Amino acid sequence: MALTFHDRTLPEPATPAGYAWLIDRYGLRVPLPPRLAGIAMRHHRVESESWLLLTPRHAPGENLADQLTFALKWEGVDLSVLAALAREVPGDEIAAIVRAAPAGQYARRLWFVWEWLTRTTLDVPDSDAKRSIVPVLDPEQQVGLTAGEVSGRHRVRNTLPGTPDFCPLVRRTQPIVRAQGLALDARARQVIARTHPDVLARAAAFLQLSDSRASFAIEQERPGRDRAQRWARAIARAGATPLTSDSVVELQRIVIGDDRFVAVGYRAEGGFVGTHDRITRDPLPEHISARAEDLPSLVRGVIGYDARVRAHGMDPVVAAAALSFGFVYIHPFTDGNGRLHRWLIHHTLATMGYTPPTVVFPVSATMLREIGRYRLVLESYSRPLLACIDWQPTPGQNIQVLNATADYYRYFDATAHAAFLYDCVEQAVTRDLPAEVAYLEAYDRFSERVQQIVDMPQDLIDLLHHFLRQNGGSLSQRARSTEFQRLTAEEVSRIEQLFDETAGAVEERVPGG
Repeated sequence: MALTFHDRTLPEPATPAGYAWLIDRYGLRVPLPPRLAGIAMRHHRVESESWLLLTPRHAPGENLADQLTFALKWEGVDLSVLAALAREVPGDEIAAIVRAAPAGQYARRLWFVWEWLTRTTLDVPDSDAKRSIVPVLDPEQQVGLTAGEVSGRHRVRNTLPGTPDFCPLVRRTQPIVRAQGLALDARARQVIARTHPDVLARAAAFLQLSDSRASFAIEQERPGRDRAQRWARAIARAGATPLTSDSVVELQRIVIGDDRFVAVGYRAEGGFVGTHDRITRDPLPEHISARAEDLPSLVRGVIGYDARVRAHGMDPVVAAAALSFGFVYIHPFTDGNGRLHRWLIHHTLATMGYTPPTVVFPVSATMLREIGRYRLVLESYSRPLLACIDWQPTPGQNIQVLNATADYYRYFDATAHAAFLYDCVEQAVTRDLPAEVAYLEAYDRFSERVQQIVDMPQDLIDLLHHFLRQNGGSLSQRARSTEFQRLTAEEVSRIEQLFDETAGAVEERVPGG
């Protein structure tokens, strides 16, 4: 019995089981799964965010077959651990496990995943065609494809959302289930259905620009107006066409703008996110990017994931989280990765029909508001990953990765990322979109009724509204003595009251404007 496992504290003394047992027994060098399993001493079940402890009667045998069956039954499919295990265990041992229980659903899942990961065929005859077909991912445990191809050999339905080149997975946790039940896409359509098309068009334009500016602000950049608007137009076109390797490079070119000091295209050397030692200039990485030689297959995997979820269906927010955060962990470019990562969210939500046509959910603005949480989510995988990577500094103050790391970027648990993105979408749908619509509707009422008080050009009405907003609903003495000196005291009083009744009643405009 142990109280810690690889520096992770258990809720009470327990024996590691399932994937924890496999990691320990075979010395697998992988970032620990966010949730592990074990067998407690007492006859009660204990669940926490990072542990599932079952009772002694659930204890698997101290052998590979029992531990793999336990893992698949109670923890679902962990491609990262299984891929690492495939490098340590001969295929013959897995074939023997399958032959011992050819009808078992867990044996068939293991069989399919093993051949899928290793791209080899085990010495096992095709499954009996009479066997019922089971999904590779248990839908009660993990979020998979809505539909997928049936493998007659294994009698399973392949609900894995990606390909062997790239396939992050998401567990069906309570936060995910709750968010799915909110039907946020339907709620957004309800807002749109009751909004005048002209107001909706103006709101959509503002939200696109707001998201563009926020995406640059997250990277601590202040782009010029043209550059921000150019990226806003790219956001508006997200989802219009399938991803390709060339289209991703073109997006980087758009987001960079001036490429005199930044190389456009996929990296030809190592990469990291972090700083340099002030004295030695040695790298101090907070995140280490995928090796340059692995980028072709990883980018191919990202593109394949995009095509697969579009073809077979999946929870769009979960798919967007796995795809976009996987991309930013790969970090295929020297610059522009963060903004493309957030563009991929828009792309996935749009291409899967989650966002209404012509509208984007300003998730970057929400991420900027929640910047602390956003960074914690990014670090939830990138920090543990550092311990699994061997590297050395290069003469150019870059890093050179010394071990094979591609699988770390192909297969990771994106549950925390999906839950965070769902929170961002919820804020966008329930706060940002209706707030912008309400703001514009109130502005239009204000503008129309000002014209009933005094005949004034539209640009002056807009300036008047701006001054009132800046000064808490009162027209400043400076404004009264300059641009609006011709207004009488009575007119000013009526306009201030009008502002209070219309625009002043609307909540503050979406951050990022």
